[in-house]
Amino acid sequence: MTENNPLDALLAACHWIGEKGWCPATGGNMSVRDGDSHCLITESGKDKGQLTADDFLQVEIATNHVPSGRIPSAETGLHTLIYGLYPEVGAVLHTHSVNSTVLSRVEHSNGLVLQGYEMQKSLAGQRTHLDEVVIPIFDNSQDIPALAAEIAQWAQSHPLHYGFLVRGHGLTCWGKNVAEARRHLEGLEFLFQCELQLRLLEAK
Repeated sequence: MTENNPLDALLAACHWIGEKGWCPATGGNMSVRDGDSHCLITESGKDKGQLTADDFLQVEIATNHVPSGRIPSAETGLHTLIYGLYPEVGAVLHTHSVNSTVLSRVEHSNGLVLQGYEMQKSLAGQRTHLDEVVIPIFDNSQDIPALAAEIAQWAQSHPLHYGFLVRGHGLTCWGKNVAEARRHLEGLEFLFQCELQLRLLEAK
C-alpha cells in the first residue's frame, strides 16, 4: 500500500476494516483529503468491505456541500470538522466495532485513559507506555451538526489527538495519511480490547 494514490490506499483500508468486522451492516464511514478544500467520503449505505472508487463522493470541507447531489455518510460533518480543525490530517476512519462501542458505554467519564500498554507506541508521537493517552468520549446524538459543534468547542481547550469515541456508537480516528490512520485504528482497537478484558478481570 502506498500513498501515491490515497483513494486506492483508502479502498484497501476499507476492505481490511470490512474483513475485521469493524463496520457491520453498512455502518461506518471513511474519507481522505482531496486537496485543500475537499475530501472524498463514502456514500451512505455502502458495505465497507465491498467498496469501489465510485462509492466515494467529493464534499466541500467548509460547507459539507456535495457537488454530485448524492447522499454521503451520515457523519460527514464529523469528518469535515477534523479536516477543518487540523490541516495536517489526510484521512479519517469511523468504525463501529464491538470493543469501541461497549467501552464507550462502560466508561462513564468524558475521556478514556489508556496507560501502561506498550502498544500506546502505535500512536504517533508516543514514546513510552508510562504516558497517559486520553481518548475523549462524547454522548451520542442524531444531530450531527450539534455534535460537531460540541466537539469543536471541546477542541478549543483540549486539542484532539488520534481520535474520539461517541458513546454507544463507535470510534472516529485519523492520521496524516491513510497508512497512519489505519495504524491508529488498529492500535486503538487493540488497546480497547485490552482495556475491556482488564476491566472484566478486575471485576471478578
